[in-house]
Amino acid sequence: MKRAAIFLDRDGTLMEEVDYCDDPSRVRLLPGVAEALRQWKAAGYYLVLATNQSGIGRGYFTLEAYHAVHRELVRQLEEAGAPPLDAAYFCPDAPPTTSPRRKPAPGMLLEAADDLGIDLSASWMIGDKGSDVECGRRAGTRTVLVETGYGEAAGVQADYRAADLKEAARVIAQNPAIDKAPPSA
Repeated sequence: MKRAAIFLDRDGTLMEEVDYCDDPSRVRLLPGVAEALRQWKAAGYYLVLATNQSGIGRGYFTLEAYHAVHRELVRQLEEAGAPPLDAAYFCPDAPPTTSPRRKPAPGMLLEAADDLGIDLSASWMIGDKGSDVECGRRAGTRTVLVETGYGEAAGVQADYRAADLKEAARVIAQNPAIDKAPPSA
């Protein structure tokens, strides 16, 4: 039986927005992140990171710098008591390149669905940009726009809006997926 997932953007959603973050010392978890991740994991969701990292494709930072930032994010999540992410996907492509993986395209979510056996119709995409919301919509998930990072932008039509990830956890708890498998599945 397929399980549902919470797909999460990185910058402005899990950690403070830093333009083209290439330095682990600039990683700062946003408030409530660990608590939200614990709640979702306890409810049986996969936790999947899906992040555009065009700074690599633009030549602003290296793949090694991306991995160093990711390791620091994982370290801070662990230190805060968050459960581990089940998977992490990133797209290094820079616009105007069209890529099936670069949000708003749904490629990273579709890849994760294949890799982990995810029921996209029972899943959620959470991010702070219109491209995150559109990616989730194209993949067939429900969407939450968090107002951290760039999330206060007008005109983004997500299924739900939330001040932060902690509020997003409340929204999802009030609107559970009908066919979500239990944690032991």
